Amino acid sequence: QVQLVESGGGLVQAGGSLRLSCVASERALSFYNMGWFRQAPGLEREFVAAIKWSGSSTRYADSVNGRFTISRDNAKNTVYLQMNSLKPEDTAVYYCAATQKLWNSVLTTTPKYDYWGQGTQVTVSS
Repeated sequence: QVQLVESGGGLVQAGGSLRLSCVASERALSFYNMGWFRQAPGLEREFVAAIKWSGSSTRYADSVNGRFTISRDNAKNTVYLQMNSLKPEDTAVYYCAATQKLWNSVLTTTPKYDYWGQGTQVTVSS
């Protein structure tokens, strides 16, 4: 069982930046591909970014590509999401997730992930 804890959310003005962190209880986080998702009120949870277990590959949703960067430090059991040029439409609860499914299975949907954190709120004011 992998426990994930997100942090780093908060209130920021449009154009600002935040860095989210996700710390895993599992010592062998390097065995997991990791993803970030977000969910705004009344909407379904949507894919934001994913990173391969080795850190060698990443994937982004079109809506955040070029503004957000996902990274990981397996030695610290931590995955990050650097969010720049934030927009009001980025407001949501952000969740990190872990999966052992293969990277080439296109890990952009919620059923592909096995473990989830509790989420951290990001609010972007206009």
